[in-house]
Amino acid sequence: MSSRRNGLTLVELLVAIALAGLVGGTIVATINRQQRFYRGTSELLYAREGVRDAMEVLSSDIRAASIADTVRLATDSAIEFFATFGASVACQILANDVGLPAAHSLGNSLSAFLTDPDTGDLALFHIDSAGANERWERHRISGFGERSLASSCPPASRLSQPSELGAGAKGFVVTLTAPLGSDVKPGAVVRFVRRARYSLYRASDGDWYLGYRRCNAIGPPGCGVVQPVSGPYRGHSRDSRLTGLLFEYFDAAGQTVDVAAAPLALARVDVTARSATRYQIPFGGPSPRVGDSATVSIAIRNRSP
Repeated sequence: MSSRRNGLTLVELLVAIALAGLVGGTIVATINRQQRFYRGTSELLYAREGVRDAMEVLSSDIRAASIADTVRLATDSAIEFFATFGASVACQILANDVGLPAAHSLGNSLSAFLTDPDTGDLALFHIDSAGANERWERHRISGFGERSLASSCPPASRLSQPSELGAGAKGFVVTLTAPLGSDVKPGAVVRFVRRARYSLYRASDGDWYLGYRRCNAIGPPGCGVVQPVSGPYRGHSRDSRLTGLLFEYFDAAGQTVDVAAAPLALARVDVTARSATRYQIPFGGPSPRVGDSATVSIAIRNRSP
């Protein structure tokens, strides 16, 4: 009587291993394709976000540029100007101290700041609300801080609400390095500006970014360390169709303007940003670094007619 053995023959085992390898290879290939797809998608989204970030930041700051102080640098890949970051009204003037109303308190929005002013900033005081003599008086700031509304913007100024005073709201006092001229009266509009430079620069990782530098408002020229805002972008090129960040300057008639020769003629800045993905993305064939691009026309609001 012969014995019967259960199990796989060598041939069956080899066939099973081959099938398992084929299935496993198919699964791994599918996972790799999915990973490449998601990585490529995230890179494209990142590149588009970079373009959108550049458009938002530059549109906001350039639109609010203080042309009364002129644009200090205007090239195809960099622009330097005084950006408005706050506005208020002078409640009272005591020597070098100017009192300001509360900010966004109980519906009052006579003071608004993106960031607190400091000693590197300027305050512009409006003189003559109408007519050909309209102008701004410029002063360097030596101090800024909160103060009780009753002392910074008293009831006699008529710029504080009784409800604010009753609630103990805080106003502000800005201290100037020199007293205001006699033409500046309580009720004058105040704008706070900061000198800033935006440029396309190459970072230590070899990629190109939109960078921000804060520069000296008055005195010797000079800017701080560059800080990346968004990117990466295509590298700088003399060919305007290829460069990663392009600034173009126009007057009110839409004609190209030489900002160095006629800074007050500047009425519009066109900005083009061309982003690039951080990594190569395979789309069959070569693996290029792709990206996105956008152009925005920015009309400057704070300019004389």
